[in-house]
Amino acid sequence: MKPNASTEGRRGLEQAEEDRRGAQLLFDGASYHLTCFVAQQVAEKTLKAFLYAKGEELVIGHSVEALCRWASEFDTDFETLRKEVAALDGYYIPTRYPNGLPDSIPARVYTRSAAEESLRLADQTLRLVQKKLQDR
Repeated sequence: MKPNASTEGRRGLEQAEEDRRGAQLLFDGASYHLTCFVAQQVAEKTLKAFLYAKGEELVIGHSVEALCRWASEFDTDFETLRKEVAALDGYYIPTRYPNGLPDSIPARVYTRSAAEESLRLADQTLRLVQKKLQDR
């Protein structure tokens, strides 16, 4: 049986909200590189939740920018969001792997400021999708 689109979207959104709580714990513990990564994951999962809620059956990919572009096919508000949150894509790989950065490691490079900005962008994504799914 095919899952209900609205239910799938809400499940995905609930997981993204839980991940956001985890990102806050990482931030509070000064693990800024992981905060940035999890913030990217929050935005990615949030956008996927929206797409599933719209009836998409297979939502793949990790790019927040690309997922926003896809979501904008359903709602033009995501085009504006895309321009603002695309920078999160830069946190997908280099925040996790020592060979993702020249001559350093993520734990030394990512700062409190970067983590704060990544959380702000994740929150912006969450708020928009929460509003869009609430309106349904």
